[in-house]
Amino acid sequence: MKRILLFVLTNIAVMVVVGLISSLFGLGRYTGTNTTQLMVFSLVVGFSGSIVSLLMSKTMAKMSMGVQIINEPRNADEAWIVDTVRRLADKAGIQMPEVGIYEGEPNAFATGAFKNSALVAVSTGLLRGMTREEIEAVLGHEMAHVANGDMVTMALIQGVMNTFVVFASRVIGSLVDGFLRRGNDSSGPGIGYYVTTVVLDILFGFLAGIVVAWFSRQREFRADRGSAQLMGQPNSMIAALARLGGMHAEGQHMPQNLQAMGIVGNIGKLFASHPPMEERIAALRAYKG
Repeated sequence: MKRILLFVLTNIAVMVVVGLISSLFGLGRYTGTNTTQLMVFSLVVGFSGSIVSLLMSKTMAKMSMGVQIINEPRNADEAWIVDTVRRLADKAGIQMPEVGIYEGEPNAFATGAFKNSALVAVSTGLLRGMTREEIEAVLGHEMAHVANGDMVTMALIQGVMNTFVVFASRVIGSLVDGFLRRGNDSSGPGIGYYVTTVVLDILFGFLAGIVVAWFSRQREFRADRGSAQLMGQPNSMIAALARLGGMHAEGQHMPQNLQAMGIVGNIGKLFASHPPMEERIAALRAYKG
């Protein structure tokens, strides 16, 4: 809750500064827009989608991935997974999350709006392809995500980026529209506003995606270190990452909104939610604890 409040207050403060600058330079006069109303509109549009997605994240993950929650362990492996997550949760200082298993390629993920009521799930591919020590390290990685409040952080960062995309595209759209309609007394936005806004929504959305992906990659390094701390050494996590690299697990069977929450994610330079395996392994080898 403190993290949510901090991010919301930070975003509001930034928008207030933008509003003051807009007023000082008479931006509203040049664009023909009410910048205060536009800022409020941008905040609502920017945050509503990311907050709703965050609040529904556990439900959507269970439905989209077919996660089977382990309420009562049916075998020794399920009992071991539940006991391991409980022990890691105690070490991390958080409440026991829901634990689940789903059919799929080697991967695992954590999600949930609150760190004391999260969901941690592992795939059958991960369970079949790794040793228990490696699986424990992966679970430690996911528990570090939960303890760090990474799901909330990513949702709020996405909300901040969305807010500025909406605000900037509409301000620039108004400027372009005003320039194209010089001498035209007709009221209301013209075609220049709509075309410019759509184009800039797409362009700025891509740029915002780069920023969000960069934050996601930094978060993965921190979760790797968190796993090393929970395990008491980095070697188990290094072995788990090396094993995953050999399995070529790239999260291609995981929905896009969950890829950033998995132990492995999509490939692709600037838009990658996860750093390359070799970089993560190198960072862990340099980690002193």
